[in-house]
Amino acid sequence: MGKIKLVLVGSVLGLGLGAAALAAPALAEERTCRGSIGASTLDNVRVPQGATCTLTGTRVKGTVKVERNAVLVARGVHVIGNVQAEGARAVTVTGGSKVGGSVQVKQGGAATVRSSRVTGDIQYDANRGRLQAAGNRVGGSIQVVGNRGRALVERNTVKGNLQCKENSPAPEGGGNVVGGNKEDQCRRL
Repeated sequence: MGKIKLVLVGSVLGLGLGAAALAAPALAEERTCRGSIGASTLDNVRVPQGATCTLTGTRVKGTVKVERNAVLVARGVHVIGNVQAEGARAVTVTGGSKVGGSVQVKQGGAATVRSSRVTGDIQYDANRGRLQAAGNRVGGSIQVVGNRGRALVERNTVKGNLQCKENSPAPEGGGNVVGGNKEDQCRRL
């Protein structure tokens, strides 16, 4: 009888440990970028405060985060998630880049998204520097709100809306093909 209890307790403990091992979440790795990263595949990329990062032909399975006073230059990249920047000095996404989520640049300096495909939205919110969204294919909307630098919005194909408000000066541009509505300051673009 003693052996049966021991085997039974051992089996139950083994099952419990196995279930705990299966329940452990898979952690995605975050690569800190200071300098350059070429054609490699990464889980997530973080550009730390004050750093400059150049991504060329890089594939990111998650998200690219750009921190305060940092600079991101991304050429020919494929990002499955978002490109997110808050307080960044400059964000540039060009050269046939593909972003599966959105490009969100908030409370920073300059930003450019040019000749790229963005499945979600391009959002420029409360930035101080020069902004550009040109020659892109956007699956969501382009939103340019509350910025204090010059903004150029031209030659984009947008499935959603083109929304611009509370920018000083008002955005310039034209030649945008919009599936939804052109609103407020972007009515004529």
